[in-house]
Amino acid sequence: MVGLVLGALGVLAFSMSLPATRVAVRQLDPWFVAFGRAVGAALLAWAYLRVTGAPRPTPGQWRRLSIVALGVVVGFPMFTSLALVTQTSAHGAVVITVLPAMTAVFAVLRAGERPPPLFWVASAAGLLAVLGFLTASGAVQGALSLADLFLLAAVVLCGLGYAEGGALARELGGARTICWALLLSLPVTGPVTVVAALADPPHAGTVAWSAFGYLALVSMFLGFFAWYAGLARGGIAQVGQIQLAQPVLTLVWSALLLGETVTPASIGAALVVLGCVVLIQRTRPRVPAVVGR
Repeated sequence: MVGLVLGALGVLAFSMSLPATRVAVRQLDPWFVAFGRAVGAALLAWAYLRVTGAPRPTPGQWRRLSIVALGVVVGFPMFTSLALVTQTSAHGAVVITVLPAMTAVFAVLRAGERPPPLFWVASAAGLLAVLGFLTASGAVQGALSLADLFLLAAVVLCGLGYAEGGALARELGGARTICWALLLSLPVTGPVTVVAALADPPHAGTVAWSAFGYLALVSMFLGFFAWYAGLARGGIAQVGQIQLAQPVLTLVWSALLLGETVTPASIGAALVVLGCVVLIQRTRPRVPAVVGR
C-alpha cells in the first residue's frame, strides 16, 4: 500500500510535465528547457546530498546511475521538449500511454521481476481503455510525424530509466537515486544549457518561467523522490501501471492550463483505469527486497 501511494504521488507530479513543457517551450528554447531544468534540479540534488550526508555510490551503482541519467535526466526531457515545440500536450499524452507497458518490459529485463499473467491482462485492459478514451476525445489525429518519433524515443528511454532507477532505489533509496543521477548528468546538462542560453538568450514571461520552475522542482526532482521509492517498495512493473491514469490527468491539466477541451468521457475512462489498477494491485509479482532507505 505504501508503494502504491508513493507511486500515485509520483504520477500526479509527472502528469503536468507535458503541459508545463508545452507552456515553457512557447517562449524558451527547447534545448534550454530540456537541459536547464536538469541543471536546476541538480543544484537542489547537491544541496540535499550535502545536508543528508549521503555516502557515495559504489562503482557498480555509478554504472547503473548512468542508465537512469540517460533515461530520465537527458533522454525524456530532451525528446519531449523537441516534440512539444510542434505538438500539443494532449497529443503527447497518447504516446505516453505506452509508458507503463514499456516500464513493465524493462522491469522484467533489468530488475528481474516476473509479473503473473493476470498482471499483463489487466495492464492491456487499462492501456486499451486509455487509448479508447483518447481516440474518442479527439486527441489522436494525424499521421506519424517527427514529433511522434521524438515522443516514442522519450517513452523507450523513460521506461528504461524508470525500471533501472526503481531497482537501484532498493539499495540507495528513491531520493538518493535521482539526486546522484542528476549530479552525474551535470557535465552534459550544464554545458548544453550554457550553449543554448548563449545561442538564444532566454526571455519569457512569468507563466513560462513558472512552468520551467515546475519542471525543475517537481518533474525533475521532488516527483522522483516519491516515484522511485514507490517502485522500489511495491514493484516496478506493478506500481508502474499507475501511470495508466497519467494521460487522463495530463488532458485535465491541458484543459486547465492550455484551454484544451476535455470531454465528459474522462470520468468513465478514469473509472475503468482505476478498476484495472485495483486488479493489478491484487497480483503479486516477485519483487526483490528493499535494502536501501
